[in-house]
Amino acid sequence: MEHIQRQPARMARSHSRFLDALQRWLPKLVVAPTFVLVGVGIYAFMIWTGILSFTSSSFLPVYEFIGFDQYAKLMTNDRWLTASINLGIFGGLFILSCLVIGVFLAIFLDQRIRQEGAIRTIYLYPMALSMIVTGTVWKWILNPSLGLEKLMHDWGWTSFSFDWLVESDMAIYTIVMAAVWQASGFVMALFLAGLRGVDSSIIRAARVDGASLPLIYGKIILPSLRPVFFSALMVLAHIAIKSFDLVMAMTAGGPGYSTDLPAVFMYTHTFTRGQMGLGSASAMLMLGAILALLVPYLYSELREKRHD
Repeated sequence: MEHIQRQPARMARSHSRFLDALQRWLPKLVVAPTFVLVGVGIYAFMIWTGILSFTSSSFLPVYEFIGFDQYAKLMTNDRWLTASINLGIFGGLFILSCLVIGVFLAIFLDQRIRQEGAIRTIYLYPMALSMIVTGTVWKWILNPSLGLEKLMHDWGWTSFSFDWLVESDMAIYTIVMAAVWQASGFVMALFLAGLRGVDSSIIRAARVDGASLPLIYGKIILPSLRPVFFSALMVLAHIAIKSFDLVMAMTAGGPGYSTDLPAVFMYTHTFTRGQMGLGSASAMLMLGAILALLVPYLYSELREKRHD
C-alpha cells in the first residue's frame, strides 16, 4: 500500500525533472541549427579560403602549398594596386561624405520641424533599395547618351557635359556619389537617435548662458555622441571594403579596370579568370582590413565596460 502511494510522488518528481531539463535545453536546441549554419557557412569557409590562399589553386582547389607566393604575386599585380588605391579614394570620400551629410541632416531634423516624419522617410528611403537597384538607377542618370547630359542638351544647354561615368579618371567618383546617396540616410538615423537621447536641460542651460546653437552642437552635443561616431564609422568602413554589387551594376569595374575595388578583383580572379589562389589571397587581405578596424573598436568598447 505504501509502495502504491509513493509511485505518484515518484512520477511527479520525474515529470518535474523532465520539464526542468526541457526548459534548460530547449533554447539551445532551437538556436543550434543557426550556430551550425553560421559555423559552416561563414567561419568554415573563411578558414578554407585562408588555406586556398597558400595553394596554387586555379579553376579548382588544388592543395599544393606554395607558401606566401600568392600574396607576393598580389602585391605586384597592377590591377590589385589600382583596386587598393580606388578603395582608399572611395572609402575616404564615402565615409567622410556620409558622416558630414548624416550629421547635418540629423541636426536639421532635431529642430522639431514640420513634416519631420515625411522628410525622415524621404531621407531613409534610399537605404531600403538594394545596391543593384541604386547602381542601375545612377547608371541611367549619369549615362551621357540618355541621362542628365542628354536632358540638358534637350533643354538647349548644348555645352553641358557630364561624362564622368565613361571617363577612367573620374568614374570612381560616380561610385562615391551613388553610395553616399544610399547610405547617408542611415547615418542620419543613427545620429538622430543619439541626439534625441541627449538631455534637453543641457541645451536649455547652454542657451541661458548665451551659447549659440552651432556652438552647443559643436562643443557639447556632438562630442558626447562619440559612440555613435564610432558605430557609424565601423558600418561605413565595412560597407566600403566589401562593396561589390554597386560597382558591378554601374561600371562592372570599367572603363578598363579603373573602378575596380578589392571585392570586384576577388570575384573576377576567383570565378571568371581561374585564379582561385590569387582571389583567395585578396579575400584574406580584405578580411584583415575589416579586422584591423573591428578589433580595436571592440577592445575599446569592452575596456570601457570593464572600467564602468
